[in-house]
Amino acid sequence: MAIWLTENPEANALLEREPLALLTGMLLDQQIPIEVAFAGPQKILERMGSLDARTIADHDEETFLALCATPPAIHRFPGSMGKRVQALCRAIVDDYDGRAENIWTQGGPNGAEVLKRLKALPGFGEAKAKVFLALLGKQRGLEAAGWEKAAGDYATKGAFLSVADITDPTSLQHVRAYKKEMKAAAKAKKR
Repeated sequence: MAIWLTENPEANALLEREPLALLTGMLLDQQIPIEVAFAGPQKILERMGSLDARTIADHDEETFLALCATPPAIHRFPGSMGKRVQALCRAIVDDYDGRAENIWTQGGPNGAEVLKRLKALPGFGEAKAKVFLALLGKQRGLEAAGWEKAAGDYATKGAFLSVADITDPTSLQHVRAYKKEMKAAAKAKKR
């Protein structure tokens, strides 16, 4: 199944072939539209000429943050998110030999272990880690035993709960509608 998370075919192709791009897009997926978040890695690649964890981790921070802020910026908050991208890349270099896919493949981990590894990454909390785990399982062929249980509701087939369920513009609209419902319900609950 081809990745479809942006309206840009080049950005989608990058997400498809480069695990670091997919992981970085997930990191950026907060407080901005999904398509903008997942287009961020393509912007970094175009501006740096590389999307390599070691290159990003070792890049001068000030220069990298300026690259992230160059219009169109990689995120609504390019400074703080640029720092998170570098921190993510440093963790991948330090813990996974610079290869993002090692997070979910190194040592043949089960779903619970992959979730634990994702949650340990900078910028990944419980929900984001579960969504990414579901994305790997639903769209990238992750075969880690028990990934569905570890991902919880996000693993539900036929649901439109998160980016793990987006495969085209129609499913994107379904996910948006679900998120809007959840925000409205949370707001009503606070009253």
